[in-house]
Amino acid sequence: MPASPASTGATRPLSGARILVVEDEPFIAFDLQMAVEDSGAIVVGPASTIAEALDLIGREAIDGAILDVNLPDGTIGPVLDALPKRVSVVVQTGVGLPPEIRAVHPDVPVFSKPTAAETLIRRMASALKQ
Repeated sequence: MPASPASTGATRPLSGARILVVEDEPFIAFDLQMAVEDSGAIVVGPASTIAEALDLIGREAIDGAILDVNLPDGTIGPVLDALPKRVSVVVQTGVGLPPEIRAVHPDVPVFSKPTAAETLIRRMASALKQ
């Protein structure tokens, strides 16, 4: 009997990865959480504030991160600064990446809201394979 796509990893591109989700809009956070879990990854969070995200970074192993830019307690800069360089990051935002953050993190891929969670997952999976 042939293996199913799920058992071969074809539909679970983030299998086993630990992905930090930082998003303050509950419905978007839930959608991202479900997409990350459906891709085979383990969700770290979701965090809805910079403080929560920094706490998770300090306590959890993280392979990748999907980040919103503007959160109730500030912009995502401190989170990007705290993530280890090996962590694959994608940013999803309705306002773009502020110039001061872009200057420090010029290679961070930025997607405009709304971007399908599957698009973010594909980008994350591609980056994690490198």
